[in-house]
Order: sequence, then C-alpha cells, then structure tokens
Amino acid sequence: MAHAEAYKDPGTPDEQSRRTFMANAVIALGGVISLGIAIPVVASLLPAAGTDTDQWSGLTPQQAEAFKKATNQPVKVVFDVHDVNGYFGAIDVEQFVWAVKSTDEQLRSERPELFATEKPPYPVLNMGFVIFSPICPHLGCKYAWNQAQNKFICPCHGSVYSELGKHEAGPALRGLDPLPMRNYQGKVQITWIEYAQNSPQLIVQKVG
Repeated sequence: MAHAEAYKDPGTPDEQSRRTFMANAVIALGGVISLGIAIPVVASLLPAAGTDTDQWSGLTPQQAEAFKKATNQPVKVVFDVHDVNGYFGAIDVEQFVWAVKSTDEQLRSERPELFATEKPPYPVLNMGFVIFSPICPHLGCKYAWNQAQNKFICPCHGSVYSELGKHEAGPALRGLDPLPMRNYQGKVQITWIEYAQNSPQLIVQKVG
C-alpha cells in the first residue's frame, strides 16, 4: 500500500519548487521553438520587401508593333509575366495571348455575353483589339488558330471557337476568355488572368 499511495505524496517544499521550475522551463522552451518555426513560415508567405504589386505586363515595342499591324487574322503575342512567390522569389514566365482586331459593333454582335450583366470588370475591347487568353475554357489546354478553317480549335477535346472567341462546337461551356489590355504612358500592357475551367461563368482563379 505504501507504493500505491506514494504518488499522493506532494514531496518537500524544495522538491515542489524544482518540479514547478522544470514545468515552466519546458513550457518556455516549447514557446521559443514554436516561435522560431513560425517566423520563417509566415515570412515565406509574405511578398518580399520592395516587391512590385502591379499586375500589368508590358510588351516590348517590337511585340506591340507586331500586333498593331494585324489586319484580317488573329496574331499570337508573346510576352513575359512577372511572377512573385515566397518560395522562388521573382521570375519572368513567358506566356502568349491572341490579339484579334475588331470593332465594338462586331464584338457586341458575336459575343453579347461579354457586355451583359456578368461581363468582365474591365473593357474587353481596347485600341481596336480584343485580347484572348490562350487557355481553352474547357479543361485548360492551349488552343490554336487554324487559318484553313478560320477557327480557333483546341486539340485536346475538339472545342471550336470563331475568330472573336464565340463557342461553336465541342464540350466547352463558354467562349474564349478576354484579358485586359491598356495603353499606359505609351506602353502596351496586358494583365494575365487564369479563370476557372469547365464553367459557364468567368470566375477568376489567379491574376498576374
């Protein structure tokens, strides 16, 4: 019974003081370790000091001039998207878009949904062009312009779009996605946006 009752013995005042000190020391050490782990983790999720949060990507003068000369067919415009994240820092990723010459009347006639209630929160026509994301809105493949058929065609699942991005055939649930473009201080700039796939609505997933 002596051994069974031993755990009830609170010990001498010195023993109690040592136990309290050890318990407090363990708690304090745990807090320091947690703080040491938390600081770099949180820091990795924050943008680096001085990071440019501007989501616009500028075209070089040569790139801008190439698409301005477009007349009767879509033009593929290549440019760099400046991407910043907490793991790899700032990198430039090459992307491309399709620039299609159009008038406001033509675009409204063929793509009325782009001017309806759920229209994009930016002008879809600028400088006489509409800019389309190269990502097929079905499941994210890259479509291409087929000059012989005068259509945009996705090679993955066969979705077909008109020159102004109207969905004409295949499993896609909407037409091609327009991207914002502007002429800012003499420079042509585009904002890269990734939209949700396989949805009839334009739902933004990522900007820049």
